[in-house]
Amino acid sequence: MRSIVPAWVALAFVPWVAVAQTPVKPVTPPPAPPTQPVYRGFTPGISYRAFVERAQALSDSDVLRCQTSPRTAQVMECGVVIRDPKDAARFYLSAHFIDGNADVVAFYDSAGFGDRRGVALLDRTKKELARLFGRPRPIGKSGWEWPYGRRAVRLSWRGRGTARWVSITLMDRDVMDRISAYVKAARRGKS
Repeated sequence: MRSIVPAWVALAFVPWVAVAQTPVKPVTPPPAPPTQPVYRGFTPGISYRAFVERAQALSDSDVLRCQTSPRTAQVMECGVVIRDPKDAARFYLSAHFIDGNADVVAFYDSAGFGDRRGVALLDRTKKELARLFGRPRPIGKSGWEWPYGRRAVRLSWRGRGTARWVSITLMDRDVMDRISAYVKAARRGKS
């Protein structure tokens, strides 16, 4: 009986010794999500200068047009038709600037008037954005959103028959909040 006890004790420690000698693989953490979303080289809060450079590089023989607010030059809207060289996608690109930064950058596209390309456009756009930004948060029946703190990416769509209108919007709420400096407070009614 004495010879069996040391054998059982030895067998009890063998798995622990084997585990301790196995090399441990370093655990790499999953990549952190980007601090701000980037879509086709544009970000929410992009500076006016960076927007103009990128938009002119992608413009599809169109002229970038900008219009300042009638009240102040610190608020401005710009727009141009662009074509991305990576996939030849065409968009109407629009941005709204407050104090030199974009609070909204929007990409507009449409298809399917008299053919079936509208449904394919929407499906392709949904897949592309889900691949770039991950799982979306649904907004109603015709919208998705990817929040990034006070910034967000929004996909909205409308349709009739096979036609589809698609809008991809990059928003920066910190820049949006600056508009209050340029808006007059509403007058109170008679008391």
